[in-house]
Amino acid sequence: MLGRSDVPALAAATGRSSGGLLAAVRNEQARYGYLFILPTLFYFFVFIAFPLLFSFYLSFHSWNPLSDQRTFIGLDNYAELLRSESFLGSVVNTLTFTAGVIALTVVFSLLLATALNQGLRGTGFFRGVFYSPIVTSFVATGLVWLWLLDPGYGAVNYAIGLVGLPRPGWASDPAWSMPTVVLTFAWREVGYFTIVYLAGLQGIPESLKEAARIDGATPWQVFRRITFPLLMPTTLFVIVLGLIRATQISFGLIYVMTGGGPVGTTNVMVLYLYQQAFQFFRMGYASAVAYVLFAFIFVATLIQFRVLGRRTDF
Repeated sequence: MLGRSDVPALAAATGRSSGGLLAAVRNEQARYGYLFILPTLFYFFVFIAFPLLFSFYLSFHSWNPLSDQRTFIGLDNYAELLRSESFLGSVVNTLTFTAGVIALTVVFSLLLATALNQGLRGTGFFRGVFYSPIVTSFVATGLVWLWLLDPGYGAVNYAIGLVGLPRPGWASDPAWSMPTVVLTFAWREVGYFTIVYLAGLQGIPESLKEAARIDGATPWQVFRRITFPLLMPTTLFVIVLGLIRATQISFGLIYVMTGGGPVGTTNVMVLYLYQQAFQFFRMGYASAVAYVLFAFIFVATLIQFRVLGRRTDF
């Protein structure tokens, strides 16, 4: 493939103008560029753009994929959502699950990152230990924690029983099922966001903290007045990404641990969508749920940027 540096010599050898040869070089580079991005474009249009548009189209139809009939029903799917107690319950469960996961993730990730930022020996080892849960599959995570939290034979209830405390039913108890999946999901996410917070902490100039210490500030005052305000961009990133992950990728963990039960106490929107699409084969209704979920994530993210974005540099 020709480059611009080859144009003058080639123009002199062929007797053609440099402008014409430069245009030919540009055309050749464009052809190669389109060829290189073709696989990515194919993936985007086939697996992202088309499903998005087709699901939006389906949200205005009643369609069972096992039949050939696809009936246009307008906004009936969206109207049914507003009347469905099971869907409204899944919205409440989603809000509860997301709020719990974000709160635990922010608090414990920041605490662990602050501890790792002290420069103590073995920091590299503990970084790997804290990060390791995020690379574990949701199925494996759910099964392991189901075994640990088994009401009758689990290690957690065994340890609780040794100190004489009442042993919860965890995932099988309606009162404990939501805390169980929240704690398990947060445990998996904390390590990843600890590394994010650690990067943010290491980006804060040490001179600012040292100046505050010289002026007599206590460690808590240094953290409250200097460290935490300068971590606001990182905190905004953690909250926004945590919201998206909690609402979109929590399906696998909840499906394995509770299946949305008991009595619907952990049936979040993404699991409700799966049930309507692949258990009841209501593809149009499930598509409407998907776009309501998208609207929920979009609005929640926009609110976070409007509220927390004022305290950041962007």
